[in-house]
Amino acid sequence: MALLRRRGTTSDSGGTPLLPPIASGAGLLSCQVLDPIGHPMGSADITVSDMATGRTRVKGTSDPYGTFLTTLPPGNYTVTISADSLHPYRGTVEIAEGLQSPIGQVQLAPSPQAELPPPGTWLFDPPHTAIRFIAKHVGMANVHGRFERFEGSIRIADRMEDSQVEVHIEAASIATCNKTRDNHLRSDDFLDVDRYPYVHFASDRFVHRGGSKWTLQGHLTMHGISRSVGLETTYLGLTTGGYGEELRCAALAKAELHREDYTLNWRKMLARGIAVVGPTIQLELDIQAMFASHDTPTPPE
Repeated sequence: MALLRRRGTTSDSGGTPLLPPIASGAGLLSCQVLDPIGHPMGSADITVSDMATGRTRVKGTSDPYGTFLTTLPPGNYTVTISADSLHPYRGTVEIAEGLQSPIGQVQLAPSPQAELPPPGTWLFDPPHTAIRFIAKHVGMANVHGRFERFEGSIRIADRMEDSQVEVHIEAASIATCNKTRDNHLRSDDFLDVDRYPYVHFASDRFVHRGGSKWTLQGHLTMHGISRSVGLETTYLGLTTGGYGEELRCAALAKAELHREDYTLNWRKMLARGIAVVGPTIQLELDIQAMFASHDTPTPPE
C-alpha cells in the first residue's frame, strides 16, 4: 500500500488501479462514490473547498465507475458529494505533498422524503408561480420568455399516482421583453392566438422516479395539436409560513418541446429570411399552489 501513496504510481500485473503522476508541490485526493445499494455511482457532483478560506478549489463529477481523482496543493479541505434525491456527504481531508489521500468509498443515503400534499384540490397561486421557456435564437443567443396569464389546479388523490394536474395558459400572454418579437410569436407564423387562444396541459398519471422526483405524463395541446408530454418534476415540499396560515405546496417541472410536433414550421420561416427561434423549446413551470378544498378526484379505471 505504501507504493500506492508514492508519486508516479502505476498498476501492477495484478490489476492494481493506475494512478496519475503527482506533480511536484501537490498531493492526490481520491474517492469512489456508491449509491444507496452499494453500486458505483457516476455523475455525482463533487466540490472541494479550502477549509481555511472557504474558497472552492475543484468542482467535478464522478466517472461511470464512481471514481473521482484530483490533485491539490497541500492543506486541509472540505469535500461535498451530492446527487439528486440523495443525502449529501460532507467530510474533510488533509492533502500532503507527493502522497495520495484517499477518502475511500462514500455511500450516499436516500434523502428523507418531503411530506406529500394531503388529498384535495390545490390551486396555482399566480403571483408566486411562473411558466417560463428558453429557446435558441437561430445563429444567436437564447431567447427567454414567459406566459403572464394562466390558471392551474392539482387534484391530489389518496394514492399519489392517481392525482391530476391541469394547466390553462393564455397564448396571447407570451412575453419576451421585445414587443416586435412578441407580436410575431402571437401571429399565424407561430402560436396563431386568434385561432388557438389557449395552451393546455392535462396529466394522465403521476410516475414516482424516487425521492422527490416524479414524471407527470399527460398531453399538451398547442396550436390545435395535442401531443404526449412528460413533465420531469421535482417536488419541493409543504409550507404554512410566510403568506398567512394557508397550506401551500411547491414543485418545479420541466419538459423539452419540439416545435414541429405542433406544426410550427420554423424551416418555412428561415426560407423566407425570418430570423426565428430554433426547433426545440425548454419549458419550465415553477409552481406554488394553495390548498383549496378536501374533495378528491375519482381514481382512473
